[in-house]
Amino acid sequence: MENSESRKPEENKSWKNITPAHEKLWIWQKANQLQLKIFEICKTLPRTELYNLRSQIERSSKSVKDNIAEANESYYFDDKRKGLFIARKEAAETQSHIREMEHKNYILAALSQNMIDEYEEIKRGINGLIRVVSEKKETSQRKGRKKHLRSDI
Repeated sequence: MENSESRKPEENKSWKNITPAHEKLWIWQKANQLQLKIFEICKTLPRTELYNLRSQIERSSKSVKDNIAEANESYYFDDKRKGLFIARKEAAETQSHIREMEHKNYILAALSQNMIDEYEEIKRGINGLIRVVSEKKETSQRKGRKKHLRSDI
C-alpha cells in the first residue's frame, strides 16, 4: 500500500484547487477587477500612447494587486507593511494615469471618477490592513525582520 507522501506530486490531488490567501482579500479582488478593466480600456488608446500612457497605467494597475499579494504572503511584519505601502503608492499612480486619460479625452469623466473612487476604496482598505499588521507586530513576539547591527561600521 502506497501512502500519499510517496506518490508523485501530480498524483497527490490534496494541494489542487486551493485558492491562494491573497485572492480572498477584497482589496486584491477589487484591484484585479480594475486592472482587467484598465487593460480593456487600454486596447482603445491610440498607438501613440503604446509606450507612454498605456505602458505606465498597465504596469501600475498590475503592481497594485501584485504588491498586495506579495505583502500578504510575507512572513515578516515589516515586509508586509512595506509591500502594502508600495501597493498604496501604485494605486495613487494609477489614479493619476486615469485622470490623464480623462484629460486627453480617451475616457469619459464619469468613468474616470468611478475608477478613481474605486482606487480610493482600495487605498482605504490597504490603510486598514497596514493598521492591522502594525497592531499584530506590536503584540507579537516576532517583531519583524531582526536588524543586525554591526559595531565595526
